[in-house]
Amino acid sequence: MKKIVFFLIFFASAAIGFGQNTNQPEDIIIKSSSRKASIKTGANGGLLVVVNSKDESKYKAQGFVTYNAFGAKGDGKADDIDAIAATHAYANKKGLKVKANSGATYYISGKKRTAVIHTDTDFGTASFIIADTAVKDRNAPIFLVNSQLREFKPRAISSLKKNQPKIDATFAESCLITVTDSNVKRYIRYGPNQNSGSSQTDIFIVDKNGNVDMKAPIIWDFSQITNITALPIDQKRLTITGGRFTTIANRDESKYNYYARGIAITRSNVLVDGLEHRVVGEGVQGAPYGGFIDVEKCANVTVKNAILTGHKIYNTIGSAGVPVSMGTYDISVNRSLNVSFINCSQTNDINDRSCWGILGSNFSKNLLYDGCKFSRFDAHMGVANATIRNSSLGHQGINAIGSGTFTVENSTIYGRNFINLRDDYGSTWQGEVVIRNCVFVPSGGKFVNASLIGGSNSGQHNFGYTCYMPEKITIENLRIDDSAHPQNYEGPTVFVNFNTKMTDSSYKEKYPYIITKKVILNRVTTASGKQLRLSDNEFMFKNVKVERR
Repeated sequence: MKKIVFFLIFFASAAIGFGQNTNQPEDIIIKSSSRKASIKTGANGGLLVVVNSKDESKYKAQGFVTYNAFGAKGDGKADDIDAIAATHAYANKKGLKVKANSGATYYISGKKRTAVIHTDTDFGTASFIIADTAVKDRNAPIFLVNSQLREFKPRAISSLKKNQPKIDATFAESCLITVTDSNVKRYIRYGPNQNSGSSQTDIFIVDKNGNVDMKAPIIWDFSQITNITALPIDQKRLTITGGRFTTIANRDESKYNYYARGIAITRSNVLVDGLEHRVVGEGVQGAPYGGFIDVEKCANVTVKNAILTGHKIYNTIGSAGVPVSMGTYDISVNRSLNVSFINCSQTNDINDRSCWGILGSNFSKNLLYDGCKFSRFDAHMGVANATIRNSSLGHQGINAIGSGTFTVENSTIYGRNFINLRDDYGSTWQGEVVIRNCVFVPSGGKFVNASLIGGSNSGQHNFGYTCYMPEKITIENLRIDDSAHPQNYEGPTVFVNFNTKMTDSSYKEKYPYIITKKVILNRVTTASGKQLRLSDNEFMFKNVKVERR
């Protein structure tokens, strides 16, 4: 009778608490007992995990727990998500590592259950099959790597200035600050996916004394602040290694209902090493994915030695009432700082045009590709500072808007342009671009007129900010493979024709587009033998200073 009463009390309290505290899995209760270990599910979906007290001594001595020890079958057929979530809940409570059983294949159904990771986890050589064909909640990640530190609201901060070096507040430890002014709209998108913009948002790191890390400075003025939060940055690194994941793709209607069934990381100072993710079962229709690895609202995250997969492109009707290809991603980065992808690749051909680009990002700073072979780099609603080095980028190339310095070095780019400044956000980059020791193969070697910097801006749309071309562009030791080109080809250009209607001074911009001031060219060669020109639009770029060295 006592056991029944406890069970009922547990599920009543879980129902009240679930969703109120994102730091702890409140729908899972751990109980030590002399009885046999078990996992029971209540009517509301919560779990009661009973752990044998003798087993606990063993777990403590070895320093880790396994999924099979908590009832996972690992046969690729039985649904193991409850056992996986219970294992992590226990490990979190006891401060133990988690290890998947070598050679096991864990099947994860469409049940709504998230395993919360607070301790080092070694997926090893185990396989995980994620079935997305009948999902209860497409927004619930399979794994959530979050912090045990609590987010809070700093007081007495009512305004901020761009590049402000210090805020008037002190903290117990370094924090990631996220600030919003909902009264100001930025990134007012233009085109088939047009919208009314997003609230002005910024993220930055401060130390205990409120000093801003100027490697990721404040990029907007905030005359007023409608919301501000501070999340302490975890000092100890959490490491996730290994794992062979396969997603059986959803077959939902092809519209913007994004799936988030992967690994969500909202904790700072995380390393993901050696993970593999594949996608099977893509059919004639499907909803898009927001990213199998989804990094959000954190700092100092590194993904290395990962093998990921580009998703099949599906079409739908955009907000402007015309057909669009839906963005669908295997990795995403949002409102995050200092996120690196090192020695990563993808399973499919980076020039396969039936697959969408692998990365999407928004509101982030200091993004890095190093030693990567991916179909795309993309920054939608801005990135402050980005670096691509020792990498190869495929058919979707480099797409970005933002600020700071964008550096590409020792890399090969197969996109239509070397860098495409996204025209749906005004083709803006307020800062510099550096291209060094690279190879550019326009459109993967197709017959095209080669241009290094792509984009367009008519000067007639309000994007919510002044739009800039890079103030300074430095190009050193670039090889342009334009051997495949049209017969009337006059040679590659630095800039595409950003505004075909701007041919003389009679054209008036409602929202002036600030043109590049200086281009430095040093050892730029072409396969065609034709010299690199500035642009087909001579009037628009007439005041750009070109320095050839």
